[in-house]
Parts: sequence; C-alpha cells; structure tokens
Amino acid sequence: MMTEDWKKSSYSNGTGGDCVEVAGTDTGAAVRDTRNRELGHLEFTAGEWTTLLNTLASS
Repeated sequence: MMTEDWKKSSYSNGTGGDCVEVAGTDTGAAVRDTRNRELGHLEFTAGEWTTLLNTLASS
C-alpha cells in the first residue's frame, strides 16, 4: 500500500524541477518524477531499494 508522504530529493533545484520524490510503502519504497507525477511511480521492495541505494553510494 502506498503512503502519501512523498519526500522531494535534496538535489532539487530552487524551482522544484529536475528531481524525484520517494515515498515509503508497506513493502519498500516508491519513486516518481516530480515533472510527470500523473504518469505514476516505480515501486521497489525493501531489498531492491537497499541494493539500489548501496549501488549508487558506491559509484
């Protein structure tokens, strides 16, 4: 189930563009493009989300 507690990326520019938002779900996390919210979101399990963040942190 989706929460409505979306958090905007700290890398967002001052006008709110060029960023993504992340929300917690019952099973992990969801990500969406702030410029195209109406197109939906991607959902990740907790394990997938952890792997993604670890991979990005190490690159």
